[in-house]
Amino acid sequence: MTRYRYLIFSLLAVLAVLSCSRSSPFNPVNITSAGIAIKGYDPVAYFTEQIPVKGSAAFEYLWSGAKWRFATAEHRDLFKADPEKYAPKYGGYYAYAVSQDKIVDIDPEAWTVLGGRLYLNVSLDVRRLWEKNKEEYIRKADENWPRMLRERSFSKLK
Repeated sequence: MTRYRYLIFSLLAVLAVLSCSRSSPFNPVNITSAGIAIKGYDPVAYFTEQIPVKGSAAFEYLWSGAKWRFATAEHRDLFKADPEKYAPKYGGYYAYAVSQDKIVDIDPEAWTVLGGRLYLNVSLDVRRLWEKNKEEYIRKADENWPRMLRERSFSKLK
């Protein structure tokens, strides 16, 4: 049953990636309809607590056109001092999808810190697949991301 479930989740992730148009514009930071980055999770907690932690509106900081939430004032201040260190790669979009020149939403519970950077994935099951070849996916995503920002970000629509 577990293998079947794994296959279904993998298939759904692939379908999600394929359903995204290459040419559709996107916001450079993955935000909710309320403008909140990474669905309200505290980006610093992935590094300091090694677990996903929901942030609070009481500790919010506006950066890069998004509202970032934190569990504590200390986390907010760490982020303010060096947002590039704590913000997830690829604007908080699904790391594997960016390697395939696509934009896909994430599950903040499916994450990896590698080389001092935060990478988010679409699901826990798919994260296991991503981890098998993450260095190659990161290399491809690093190549794609700057071009994707130039060609398709919402800032080009204004």
